[in-house]
Amino acid sequence: MNDIQWYPGHMTKAKRQMQEDLKLVDLIIELADARIPAASRNPDIRQLGQGKARLIVLNKADMADEAVNRAWLNAFQKEGYTVLLADSRKRSDLNKINALIQEACRERIERNKRRGFKNKPIRAMVAGIPNVGKSTFINTVAGRASAKTGNQPGVTKGKQWIHLKNGLDLLDTPGILWPKFEDPHVGELLAMTGSIRQDILNRDELAVRLIRLMQDEYPGVLADYYKIEETDDPAEFLQRIAEVRNCVAKGNELSVDKAIQILLEEFRNGKVGRISLEKPGDAAL
Repeated sequence: MNDIQWYPGHMTKAKRQMQEDLKLVDLIIELADARIPAASRNPDIRQLGQGKARLIVLNKADMADEAVNRAWLNAFQKEGYTVLLADSRKRSDLNKINALIQEACRERIERNKRRGFKNKPIRAMVAGIPNVGKSTFINTVAGRASAKTGNQPGVTKGKQWIHLKNGLDLLDTPGILWPKFEDPHVGELLAMTGSIRQDILNRDELAVRLIRLMQDEYPGVLADYYKIEETDDPAEFLQRIAEVRNCVAKGNELSVDKAIQILLEEFRNGKVGRISLEKPGDAAL
């Protein structure tokens, strides 16, 4: 697959703005996609946020493999991060968030107490790549629709402060990618999970890569879900999906293109099962 790149001008501006905004906050709440925890972490955020307290929320954990979720939780904790596995649409999954913020900011809170600032609000930046669920996370934590949400990468624009009653101020930021993916596989994983706009990809190649990856890591899962016979040939596999889903184009011919669209959408929405595309040993944290 050719290099996948997506770095429009507004992302350069967003990165500069983030650099300025980091001076205002005590904590970075970094959201990553639990299905691809390493690939979905922007190295620019890691670099810009050095020296700041950090809480990593592995969002969409309900779509990821439970055993792999636990492995990632342990891996990030060993790196010294405070970590939460969550489906940010569920308030119950975020009940621990205040305690984890206090844990991540313990040094800052103690320092404020020594200086006589006992009830100083914690100011936290919510950061992450496009379409990882930042706005949904903020809305759930706030208990109201505070941040604009959407299922297309890059819906959030501008700077939004959300003031909560529990002594927490959240800063919503636009999702930003980084200028170049050093490893093309990272771009593929981001494309598979929907963090890059669909119209810049070769969807045929992407679908083939996804089928092969699934057959290697979760053999039989796709065939069981689509109720088709397993085959090692991805093109034939897509043909069979087109048949069982009645994907037809003009002239009543089978449309593999429609089958590809169905496969990618249903994978991204978690319908095919709880799938993790990355394990801790696959990529350096």
